[in-house]
Amino acid sequence: MVSELIGKYIWLIQTISSSGERGLSLEELAERYERRFGRTYSRRTFNNHRLAAEEVFGIVIECNRSTNRYHIPYFESALDENDSVRWLIDTFTVGNLLTMGKERLSGRVSVEDVPSGQKYLTAIMQAMDDGRELEIEYSKYRSEKSDLLHIQPFAVKEHERRWYLVGYCHERAKGKKGNNSDRDAWRVYGLDRIISLKETGESFRLPKGFDVDSLFYQSYGIFFPQKGQKAVTIRFRASVRESSYLRDLPLHRTQEEEGADPGGNGSIFRIRVIPNDNLIMEFCRHADGLEVLEPQPIRDAVHEKLKNAAGQYEHQ
Repeated sequence: MVSELIGKYIWLIQTISSSGERGLSLEELAERYERRFGRTYSRRTFNNHRLAAEEVFGIVIECNRSTNRYHIPYFESALDENDSVRWLIDTFTVGNLLTMGKERLSGRVSVEDVPSGQKYLTAIMQAMDDGRELEIEYSKYRSEKSDLLHIQPFAVKEHERRWYLVGYCHERAKGKKGNNSDRDAWRVYGLDRIISLKETGESFRLPKGFDVDSLFYQSYGIFFPQKGQKAVTIRFRASVRESSYLRDLPLHRTQEEEGADPGGNGSIFRIRVIPNDNLIMEFCRHADGLEVLEPQPIRDAVHEKLKNAAGQYEHQ
């Protein structure tokens, strides 16, 4: 399975990186591999995994010819330049540790379930890698009927414990079928709403210069910017306690801290983003720990949501 292979590539990266500059010999790697996976580790298999680690993650495993030991030069620097690779390696590593320690640490490790990532994520990533179109049966939250859609899988994106597929949908192409640069046909689909999925055998190529992070850079969550929408600067005050949380986990990638609140009530932050309902709900989620200062329409929208919520509790 693809997920099993990726797990082995990441095991190799982590095992060699943890050995530092001295590295490991093939014999030492083979011994650890056999202990971990219960199989012998041939030189051919190792070389295949070594090449895959470079192709998939951009991590180069070098051999010191004077000692015949393998190491990863500038490992931390390479990861710092690619946050998505670090995230993927960390995720698989934690997953492996949880699996290995399930019995020994029973009742001592708790993680939140992410249902949407369990069934179709691997198949979608394989189709992305192979450049193959997908046929999915998809059910929207607001519809009792499902749709049969033909998708070119451009990317996957995780948001608030859900995985999403970003791609070009032929059925939404408005007469421009086959031209995947038509932005009107780009859509986002929640993996937990996919009923069935299979490859069609049709090939595709990514639009030139496509980058999923750039695509959503000024958005909040998984909403595409609509025509005519522009980002606005939103300033908000966060309490002392909430400010600490926001420094560790920013509300948005554009978040900047202006400084301490003149009134001594925490700190002032700003983000530059295209507003949507999800962002309004996120502000509401922080309750009295966060106050939107400007622009006024965003402040009014948050106030209206909170007022309506409070109104539900006023009548006993």
